[in-house]
Amino acid sequence: MTETEARPGRGIRLLRVFVGLAVLGLAALAGGFLAFVAVVEQAERPSLDGIDGIVAMTGGSQRVGDAIDLLAEGHGKRLLISGVNERTTRDEIVRLNPSQEHWITCCVDLDYRARNTIGNAIETRRWMRRHGFTAIAVVTSSYHMPRTLVELRHALRDGETLIPYPVVSDGLDLGRWWADPAVMRLLGAEYLKFLVAWGRTRFEADPEQSRFAVLIGRRAPVKVVAERLLREMH
Repeated sequence: MTETEARPGRGIRLLRVFVGLAVLGLAALAGGFLAFVAVVEQAERPSLDGIDGIVAMTGGSQRVGDAIDLLAEGHGKRLLISGVNERTTRDEIVRLNPSQEHWITCCVDLDYRARNTIGNAIETRRWMRRHGFTAIAVVTSSYHMPRTLVELRHALRDGETLIPYPVVSDGLDLGRWWADPAVMRLLGAEYLKFLVAWGRTRFEADPEQSRFAVLIGRRAPVKVVAERLLREMH
């Protein structure tokens, strides 16, 4: 067989290898997605005994309301609401939760600097160390919880404990996600973001030095997203 005659055979074999790898990759991606959905569907709420504080990630009023209720029930000493919009005031939060005015006034801290989940992790770390907290409850939507925990665990030290407290949004039927295109898109997008966060944190030493955080930040300057912790402490 001449070299010219052998080339088509090699090309076919390479194509088969490429197709096989692509199929395996898609199968792994699909399997990972199903595992991700299974974790999100569980949405178990563990005991919060012994926590120092509570952190709620913005993105839904139900998250903040549930977090304030936990504080009022005696869980934790303070609550951090991370990623608050610049136009949202403490008075507005009181207006939305009038029965909890005392707790909002005395024991709630508002973080206006975080612009994404990486920023949430940075501000949570600063807040915990400022108050000397070592164990916190994390309140966010169930579908957002896996990515939030990846970012927070990357930012915190050994010995600093996170207890997830997932919130299931009203009207969001995660048990039948395959029957609702909107829920399927939401979970698919969050799964891809989770994979990116997991992969990024394997290589980045510290979230405050994250170039990716700067790229996805919603506004300048850079220090809004990734200002050095030491600058704040001095």
